[in-house]
Amino acid sequence: MQDDERQRLAADQPAFAHFLGIRVMSAGPDEVVAEMTATAELSNRNGVLHGGAIMGFADNLGGTAATLNLGSGQATTTLESKTNFLRPIRIGDVAHGRCIALHKGRTTMIWQTTISRADGKVAAIVTQTQMLMEWHDGGATRSQGAVT
Repeated sequence: MQDDERQRLAADQPAFAHFLGIRVMSAGPDEVVAEMTATAELSNRNGVLHGGAIMGFADNLGGTAATLNLGSGQATTTLESKTNFLRPIRIGDVAHGRCIALHKGRTTMIWQTTISRADGKVAAIVTQTQMLMEWHDGGATRSQGAVT
């Protein structure tokens, strides 16, 4: 995949990413960097960024990173995700996400996203596994069998 195609794919975010307010700052085959403002619409009852919004932010970065590494006819989906919440992100603050490759294999990729607050302190670390699939008109299949 050429760099201009990677940049187009990174910029072409799904509606959910727009709803969260994710802004991709840079994207390459081994790292995706983005930011997201913690808004009142994304808060929990304690007045900080909701854990689900943090997880959605990280999942989007990992999915974007995996997409930038797909071959022709391939698709990706999150197979597993684990989040460690370390500090809150207050409403009005900007969350910064940096997603890096830990493993890029033939059928899976593992990505780690570190989410930091504007003060530079780490708020969450998310590790996720992305499954790679061959995508056909009838659905997705893995090279070892059907995914349904």
